[in-house]
Amino acid sequence: MIPLRDRNPTRRTPVITIGLIGACFVVFALELSVTAAGGDAALERFFEQWGAVPAEITRALQKGDYLSGAILGMVTSMFLHGGWLHILGNMLFLWIFGNNVEDRMGRIPFLVFYLVGGITAALTQVVIDPSSRVPLVGASGAIAAALGAYIVLFPGARILSLVFLGFFYQLLEVPALVILGFWFVLQLISGAAALGPETAQGGVAFFAHIGGFILGVVVGLLLRVVGAGTVRGRPWSVPMG
Repeated sequence: MIPLRDRNPTRRTPVITIGLIGACFVVFALELSVTAAGGDAALERFFEQWGAVPAEITRALQKGDYLSGAILGMVTSMFLHGGWLHILGNMLFLWIFGNNVEDRMGRIPFLVFYLVGGITAALTQVVIDPSSRVPLVGASGAIAAALGAYIVLFPGARILSLVFLGFFYQLLEVPALVILGFWFVLQLISGAAALGPETAQGGVAFFAHIGGFILGVVVGLLLRVVGAGTVRGRPWSVPMG
């Protein structure tokens, strides 16, 4: 299932979400220029410098060096992407789900939540593979936190999705609880499979997704407890936004 848009309009312009998307595309343009100037080897060095390298993060935490470049990499890595499909997929998810979470939380709280979600995601992957020297890049961990909050705050929101049925596909409106729940189950299955010795290195950081999503669920539940998420009417009863 590929989500395309949701039936859940926002009350105000999602400035932070738009800004994050814009920042990711600006950085991606920089990546393209690095690749054009020095090839894939230059891009790999760029990722090693600005990505989140688990082994370096582990070393910095052990030394108590919390302001090192390795720790900073957990933030800068959120704006790096490994290719067109990577960035377009992430930005699609951020736009569909992030704007409503921002609308509910408020702009500055959402920005803090997003960054903390990304850091939590990176640390989760570090715990799983603390000696890895493969840089973590991408906004998916932070976006996973937004997905976790969305599934709690808007479980019944309808998501227009492209659903593949073998060789055929169909456009269907699927409840957020179903599509995001299915996504999370896939992360759990893929993460468990990636624990094997032949697949532990490289590839997709599934546990970063899992860590970010769980943080988002916890924050979403806290918002529900204090009353956030109950102000507006049913999100699936309004026109397509």
